[in-house]
Amino acid sequence: MPEAPYLLAAVAVSAAVTWALRALPFTVLAPLRASDTVRHLSTRMPAGVMVILVVYCLRDLPVTEPRVLAPLAALATTVGLHLWRRDALLSIVGGTVVHVTLASTVLAG
Repeated sequence: MPEAPYLLAAVAVSAAVTWALRALPFTVLAPLRASDTVRHLSTRMPAGVMVILVVYCLRDLPVTEPRVLAPLAALATTVGLHLWRRDALLSIVGGTVVHVTLASTVLAG
């Protein structure tokens, strides 16, 4: 077993590295907050990220099997709830409930 000073030094180095890695983004990105480009991207990126996530999640769906209905119904529910109420939490929970219900009951097996 290593000696106590060695262990304390290892913990101190680990703490310093962790703190530096957590503080670094705030110090590097501080000047970018006033940038027009960053402001433009902050309004456009959320929709782009959502499109990428949807494509990624649906890319391997077997369109010839009945189990494709659960994710597609969940997607339709999520989009419909969001367009209706504009509430992200409601949309996510509603789509999840539809998917889990269909996948574990109706389309199980």
